[in-house]
Amino acid sequence: MGESEVLFKLFGVLDVTGEVVTSWVIIALVVLFAFIGTKKLKDTPGFLQNILEVAIIKLENFFGDTLGKKSKRLKMCFPFLATMFIFIIISNYSGLIPGAGEFSWFHAPTSSLSVTAGLGIVTFCALHFFGFRTHKIHYLKHFVLPVFFMLPFLIIDEIVRPVSLALRLYGNVFGEEMVTEQLYEIIPIGAPIIMMVLSLLFCALQAIVFTMLTSIYIFEATEELE
Repeated sequence: MGESEVLFKLFGVLDVTGEVVTSWVIIALVVLFAFIGTKKLKDTPGFLQNILEVAIIKLENFFGDTLGKKSKRLKMCFPFLATMFIFIIISNYSGLIPGAGEFSWFHAPTSSLSVTAGLGIVTFCALHFFGFRTHKIHYLKHFVLPVFFMLPFLIIDEIVRPVSLALRLYGNVFGEEMVTEQLYEIIPIGAPIIMMVLSLLFCALQAIVFTMLTSIYIFEATEELE
């Protein structure tokens, strides 16, 4: 583990690291899987279509518990939330693949603060996009309720939310990788295997926490204004 190595520069200014390359690969694979699975939809679904349908139903039920099942809010926000969940959970699990972290071009994206910070920024923009889409200009009342002098505190709260999401995801994933590596050096047989098994649950849990909190924030941003 260490600082991310810059593999090359994009357009001469943007640093491309192993985490970025791995993110591109994950995005490409997800898009390819979705394209193949939905290319020829059938009443009797095939293997890939069946996987996609089950995943969509499970995610709709999960986010529906917060946003309201079959609600307009869920319909509006589901593509964003589902995409975030899928990207995060695959990124987390990519760190369990043999060779992850050993090659400069292959690192779990969520083990990099720059990637989780990017997810936090996207979440911040999405929250206010959905808020303005729901309430139009009246959404600005959200920052002065219940009293006007709360404005600075509410602005700070809006900034802290995505920052906390990014730091929580990065710290937990990076910390888990560090613990596994240290255990491997101390006890090369047994302990790392246990950590790998626990990581299967841990990686899913981090994706659930991130997107569940995001759905709660979206609900607050889109609920009726007083």
